Amino acid sequence: MDPVERVRVLAREEGAEVEREDALAVEEPLEIRIASEEGGPVSTFVTTMRTPGNDEELAAGLLFAEGVLEIRSDLRALERPSDPRIDPELKANVLVVTLGAAAFDRAARLRRGTVMGSACGVCGKTSIENVIPSDRPPLTCRFTMTPELLYELPQRLRERQSLFARTGGLHAAGLFSSEGALQEIREDIGRHNATDKVVGACLLRGELPLSDRILVVSGRAGFEIVQKAFAAGIPVVASVSAPSSLAVALADTGGVTLVGFLRDRRFNVYANAERIAKNAPSRT
Repeated sequence: MDPVERVRVLAREEGAEVEREDALAVEEPLEIRIASEEGGPVSTFVTTMRTPGNDEELAAGLLFAEGVLEIRSDLRALERPSDPRIDPELKANVLVVTLGAAAFDRAARLRRGTVMGSACGVCGKTSIENVIPSDRPPLTCRFTMTPELLYELPQRLRERQSLFARTGGLHAAGLFSSEGALQEIREDIGRHNATDKVVGACLLRGELPLSDRILVVSGRAGFEIVQKAFAAGIPVVASVSAPSSLAVALADTGGVTLVGFLRDRRFNVYANAERIAKNAPSRT
């Protein structure tokens, strides 16, 4: 399914009306169904609105953030419905996730038969205590980075946002190394979806936790973005816009360095500033 749709629009330019073609980011539902490797009925876990593409990563990342998947081996299979009677368009918007027994039991306790909007995130989480259990310590990764390195990251992300360049309507999440190399980028109409796709890609490759990485998001840093980063072990989250108050509280508790308003060679550090060097020389 193409993530971009072409439409005709009536544009007003310099007082004149011009009919032209425009590109829009596609927004479609993705129904995530769960099944047990031991058999039994398949049921809906959640339906989320997303931009098509990298759906398997989105499902894996979302289930990981929700606590259904704890390790790669919890996920036994990811596939479209196999029933030949199902309409092909419907199949493109459904994923069946087969889980190990323990993961399936966790999913059964968490299942939400609702639609998540593309700005929603982890709607079922209502408190920091639910996200960070008492037996999970805050992140303690000790790497440091210079302000100069931080300044460069939004532009490096923007240069790789191919769908945004076509539509102007997609968010991006980029995973950088501690040296500033862009390792993964995903785009989606929802910030949290883009983050899920990045984390899901790494989960599927068995690369979690991501203890020496930096997550940069193109919009605001809400609670759900910090929650997903904490779950994946990402110690630094940077946003070009503002964080929310609950995002700051979660970052502070979880040991996540949270940077906001990262643009125009400035930024604010809202939590755990020790990972950002002071008065460091400029990088060349």
